[in-house]
Amino acid sequence: MHNAIYTGLQKEVEVILAKPRGFCAGVSRAIEIVKLAIEYYKDTKTIYVLHEIVHNKYIVETLKTMGVIFIDKVDQAQDGSVLIYSAHGVSKSIKQLAELRNLEVIDATCPLVNKVHKEVQLYDKSGYQVILIGHKGHREVEGTVGQISTPIIIVQNLNDIDKIEISDRNKLAYVTQTTLSVDDTKVIIDKLKKKFPNIKGPDLKDICYATQNRQTTTKRLAELVDIVFILGSKNSSNSNRLKELAAIQTQAFLIDSYKEIDLNLLNDITKIGITAGASAPDI
Repeated sequence: MHNAIYTGLQKEVEVILAKPRGFCAGVSRAIEIVKLAIEYYKDTKTIYVLHEIVHNKYIVETLKTMGVIFIDKVDQAQDGSVLIYSAHGVSKSIKQLAELRNLEVIDATCPLVNKVHKEVQLYDKSGYQVILIGHKGHREVEGTVGQISTPIIIVQNLNDIDKIEISDRNKLAYVTQTTLSVDDTKVIIDKLKKKFPNIKGPDLKDICYATQNRQTTTKRLAELVDIVFILGSKNSSNSNRLKELAAIQTQAFLIDSYKEIDLNLLNDITKIGITAGASAPDI
């Protein structure tokens, strides 16, 4: 935690900054890849990014001003241009489609997401039914599901586990969406292991602790202050979760910029907490 005294509200207000906060390593890497591509291909090739490079409005808008074009489909990229995959990863079918086009592809997928992809492929090759703990519709989940042709069972909550029926209970394995914390998935994993004692899962060293660390810090922060502002975009899974956790203890607001703060909220406030999601810049 980092403390500071702010007097801009005509009164002294203590501001406590969470630590860690902001970009995780995978997000920093993806953004740096895009910036390097901008410099390398300057004035020679158009740079497209498939989907948002990270789920953050500020970053996306900043990169747009630098000439990057964000698209939703591979066929929206012009032949001969550069196509960058986002940090969330993509399915095999998207990679195959890109190969059929005259595109120079750069993969900015988070290394830990790639690790999940490889685990899914290995489990499938060994004849295991794969379960993915995550949110349906999330870019990362879509990319992971698309790594194999065999259907993957997506588990979003405890009720989903009750619906699982498989023929070989000894050939079952699970992986998780990397933007979910250890705490978020613990109850689901515990129930999976109770129903399927022989289920396989990832090694602890394969888990991304960036989300967990930010959640633990945010819960501590919320206990110390009167209000918490979480810097992050509405479509960011981990930023929304930080807001939910902070709101258990105090007032909590998810914002893309300080300009969104309603100063009337601060009338009776003496301590303000500030944190940021793993896809939000520390600005």
